[in-house]
Amino acid sequence: MLKNRKVVLWSAFAVVASLGIFWNAVGEEPSKDKSEKSKAEQPAPPKRSQSEEKKVDERSTDADAKDEKSTDDESKKDSESASKSSSSTRKYNPLTRDEEHIILHKGTERPFTGEYTSKKEPGTYVCRRCNAPLYLAKDKFDSHCGWPSFDDEIKGAVRRSVDIDGERIEIVCKNCGGHLGHVFNGENLTKKNTRHCVNSLSMKFYAEGKTLPPVVK
Repeated sequence: MLKNRKVVLWSAFAVVASLGIFWNAVGEEPSKDKSEKSKAEQPAPPKRSQSEEKKVDERSTDADAKDEKSTDDESKKDSESASKSSSSTRKYNPLTRDEEHIILHKGTERPFTGEYTSKKEPGTYVCRRCNAPLYLAKDKFDSHCGWPSFDDEIKGAVRRSVDIDGERIEIVCKNCGGHLGHVFNGENLTKKNTRHCVNSLSMKFYAEGKTLPPVVK
């Protein structure tokens, strides 16, 4: 009798255990299905239209262009800084206020007041700022314009450019860029038909036979 009760108890225990496993399995499945369903119900990210894609591409291109421009600007600044640094290391001749006005700020001295306007002594005229030879006395002539006049320059010594007024041709020292004056053609004053009208304050005269100073480069 006792033995039969034990068998019944073990049988009941086995049934209960089976039911528990079953319900656990049944309870897990809905949870899993619910999770998958939740994921499936999540809205997909909206697709960009062609116009929106084009705008994104344009923004990216603009950003790249700005980066390149920034790099170019920085390179340009570095180059300008290096150029200024190089120029600042040159020890040009000291200038008076009047000489600076003419040579650095492109001024003009009053006519018939320059020390070289009527000078006829043989020699060489050099740049007052850097000592570069500019003109020979043999090319100087009387133009009666009020400033020293030459119908030729030492080869490669002078650079020409259109003046800020858009009409005259400015002449500067090719070595240092100091302002000299202006050049005029077609006046028929000499056989070369050219007149370099130069400020006396832009030059310094060295008589023939005297040693010229070294050029500041």
